[in-house]
Amino acid sequence: MPGKLAENVMHFARVLRGAGLPVGPAKVIEGLKALQAAGIGSREDFYWTLASVFLDRREQFEIYDQAFHVFWRDPDMLSRVMAMFMPKVEGRGMNEEGPPPPNRLAEALAPRPKEEKKDAPEEPPAETEVDAAFTVSDSEVLQQTDFETMTAAELAQAKKLIAQMRLPIPEITTRRLRPDSRGALVDMRATLRASLRGGADIIPLRRRSVTTRHPPLVVLCDISGSMSRYSRMFLHFLHAITNDRDRVHTLVFGTRLTNISRHLRHRDVDVALSNVSAAVADWSGGTRIGQSLREFNQRWSRRLLGQNAVVLMITDGLDRDLGRDLGREMERLHKSCRRLIWLNPLLRYEAFEPRPLGVRIMLPHVDDFLPVHNIDSLASLARALAEPPARRAA
Repeated sequence: MPGKLAENVMHFARVLRGAGLPVGPAKVIEGLKALQAAGIGSREDFYWTLASVFLDRREQFEIYDQAFHVFWRDPDMLSRVMAMFMPKVEGRGMNEEGPPPPNRLAEALAPRPKEEKKDAPEEPPAETEVDAAFTVSDSEVLQQTDFETMTAAELAQAKKLIAQMRLPIPEITTRRLRPDSRGALVDMRATLRASLRGGADIIPLRRRSVTTRHPPLVVLCDISGSMSRYSRMFLHFLHAITNDRDRVHTLVFGTRLTNISRHLRHRDVDVALSNVSAAVADWSGGTRIGQSLREFNQRWSRRLLGQNAVVLMITDGLDRDLGRDLGREMERLHKSCRRLIWLNPLLRYEAFEPRPLGVRIMLPHVDDFLPVHNIDSLASLARALAEPPARRAA
C-alpha cells in the first residue's frame, strides 16, 4: 500500500466500529486486499470498494457515507465537524438547517482522552454535595431521547429496555366454551353422558363457561427511506413482543409487502434481524402505501385479521403514489379489524399538521393516532392498548 494508506484504513475502520458498525480486524484485512486488487483509480472506486467489504446491511450505509466524507476529506474537516457536534443550549433536537449527523458518529470521531501515567499518584476524589431535587435521571433522559439522535451507547441501552417491554392487550371473549364447575351455562351433552354412567336418581348438572383469549396482533411497518432511521429500533420492539406472546404477525412494506413473522420468532435478536435483512429487498426505498395495503387485503387479510385482530400501522404517511387507492384500502382494512392504531414518528413535532395527501386520506380510517419516536412513546402505546377501544361511529 502506498504511504500510510493501510494505517488510515485501519483508523477509518475504528471510527466505523465506534459508530456501531461491526468492522473488525478481519474486515480491515479484506478491505486492504480488495483495494490492492481493485486499485485506487478514483475516489468513487475507493468509496465503493471499502463499502463492499465493510457493510453487511442496507441500514448501515448512512453511517458509512457520513463517516467516509468526514474522515477522508481534509484534516481541518474533522475539527469543524466536532465543533458542530458540541452540545448546544437548545438540546438535541433538529435545527432549522436540517437533520444533523447521528450522535454515535460524533462519538466515534471524537478524540480519545490521553491515558494517565501509571506512576502518577492517585488523588482522592473530592467530596461534592449535589442537590438532586430538580435534576433528571439518565434513565428518564434516555426514555425521552429521539431514536434518531441517540449515540451508539444509548442505542445499546435502549435496545435492552425495549427487550423488556410488553404490550398488555386485554383478552376478549370467544365463541369457544370450556368445562367449568362454576360456569353460568349448562352443558346438556356432558350432563346426559354422565347420567348414563352412574344411574343415580339425582343427576348433577355439568357446566361450562366462555373462554377468553388475546386477539391477534398484526403489525404493518414502513421501511422506506423516510423511516430508515426508526426501522431498526421498531424491529427490536417487534422482536420483543413476538417472542412474548403468540399470534403476532409482522409485515414490512416499502415498494412491496414482505411477511417477516417467521424470522422474528428466532430467540436471538441479532440472528432474527440478520434473517430479516436477507429476506427484505426494498430497504430505504420509496413508499407505496396504497399498493401494499391492497396486497395485504387480498392475500393476508382473511387469514390474519380473524378473531378481532388489532392492527398497528407504523408509517409517516408519505406516499409515493400520492394516495392512489389509499382511501379505499384503508377503509377495507379498518372494517376488517377490531382496532386500527397508526403510529407516526412525525407526531414528535409539536407543530405537526396533516398536510401531506396520504396523511389526510388515512386519518379518517384509524381509531388512534399516536407518536412513536422514543421509548416513552412506546410505553404510551402500551398504556393505550391496555384501555378499551373507543366505540366506533355507526
